[in-house]
Formats: sequence, C-alpha cells, structure tokens
Amino acid sequence: MQTTRLTLICHARTVAQKLARFPTNEPVENSALAPDSLAARFAAARRLICGPELRTRQTAAWFGADAQVDEALRDCDWGDWHGRSIKDLQTTQAQALQAWLTDPHAAPHGGESVTDLATRVAAWLQGLQATPGHVLAITHPYVVRAALMQVVQGAAFNAIDVEPLSVIELRFNGIWRLRLPGIDIEGAH
Repeated sequence: MQTTRLTLICHARTVAQKLARFPTNEPVENSALAPDSLAARFAAARRLICGPELRTRQTAAWFGADAQVDEALRDCDWGDWHGRSIKDLQTTQAQALQAWLTDPHAAPHGGESVTDLATRVAAWLQGLQATPGHVLAITHPYVVRAALMQVVQGAAFNAIDVEPLSVIELRFNGIWRLRLPGIDIEGAH
C-alpha cells in the first residue's frame, strides 16, 4: 500500500488577521520573503494545491508555479461576518458570537457552521486517501483545524506521531490551545 503524505500550510498573514477581523478575499501582507526560499523547502515530487481565495493562491505561488485550486480547501463561509471585527461582534452580536464559539452546529452569521466545515474537510481527506504521494495544500486556519480534528478524533493518543526534536506549543488563556508555529518570513531571506 502506497502512502499519502499531506502537508497543510496556512496562508501568509493578512491585514484582516492582524486586525482580528473575519476575512474577505484580501491579499497577503507584503513580505520580504525571497520567492525561492519556500519552494526549495518542498522541492521533492509533490502535488501543490490551494484554496481559491487570493491569499491562498498568493501563498501557494511561493511554493511553486504549478498550484491547482481545490474548492474543498476554501475558507469557512463567514456569511454576514465577512470583514467584521471580533471586537465589533462582541459589542453588537455578543450572544450570536458566544453561540458560534460554543456550539459547533451554530451559524448565526448565516454561513457555514464548524460542523459543516468539518464535514466538508472530512470528505476531502477521505478522497485524498486514494492519492498516493506528497500533497502540499495551502489553505486557511479553520480548514487546518478541521483536518486536525478529523485526525485526532476517537483514539487520538495513537493517531499522533511525535518525531525527534518536534516542537509543539500549548498556551492557556482560559482554555488550553494548541499553537502551530508558522514559518518566520521576516527571517527567511
């Protein structure tokens, strides 16, 4: 049986992320990143795919010119919350925001619930099982989260491989959160 290797990479930072806003179809921030520095990191034979949004396509271009758009990797549909700040929602729609944060079936913004997103990502992962080789996927934080939840559900203990010198960061701010450090593009010239 041949192995499928999936490398999920979150798109580069956008102004919306910096301002704690739900995304629109904004570009990535300007970066001093050398165009070839990331492509060389994943130069071995691989299939490069990305979500359809500008920010994922721009980030994918740093890894190669051969990226194919995969609609399954699109960001969560934020409905009426596109472009809105968390701070604004805490003031104007506090109950709706709280419902969305605590109930994975809730979609008070009129878009996709976390459960809907998880179902979409699970179907995509299942389809990848028949695709041997290395797949490099540039996508969004919520799609990465949904993929991780699919992998660790059920017998999570045995579904996690910890390689030598692995680094994992956990932070506590009312709840424990897993933090996956990104690539430092400022120092990657």
